[in-house]
Amino acid sequence: MYKYSSQRGFTLIELLVVIAIIGILASVVLASLNSARSKGADAAIKSNINNARAQAEIFYDSQSPNSYTNVCTAAGGVAAMHDGAANSAGGVGYAACGSTATAWALKARLVSNTGQYYCVDSTGAAKTITGTYSDTADTVCP
Repeated sequence: MYKYSSQRGFTLIELLVVIAIIGILASVVLASLNSARSKGADAAIKSNINNARAQAEIFYDSQSPNSYTNVCTAAGGVAAMHDGAANSAGGVGYAACGSTATAWALKARLVSNTGQYYCVDSTGAAKTITGTYSDTADTVCP
């Protein structure tokens, strides 16, 4: 005859195995979210810097005589894009802007790869550059 037990439920081993599986799955998901977060930050940096090109041209046309001087710091220049790129890149010191009367360039370090930075300049160049980022304010992308 079959003996019916009134105590039903999971054993401690079964619960521990389920918790371990959930922990492993959670770590895989979090690892993939981390790379997505840094790629999103890179996209924000590139967007801010690409928007700076149009803003710099508007600034240039509004100056008399036409000049890029102070385009990096003026309220009508690319200062907001510079600050947005710096914040996305991790704070002050990771974006640099330089200008003369005839040229300007804005660059920021990328988050997903610290060996790369993104640069836009007055010649129309917009590129990802592999190399050590420096805070020097160039007026042309290398």
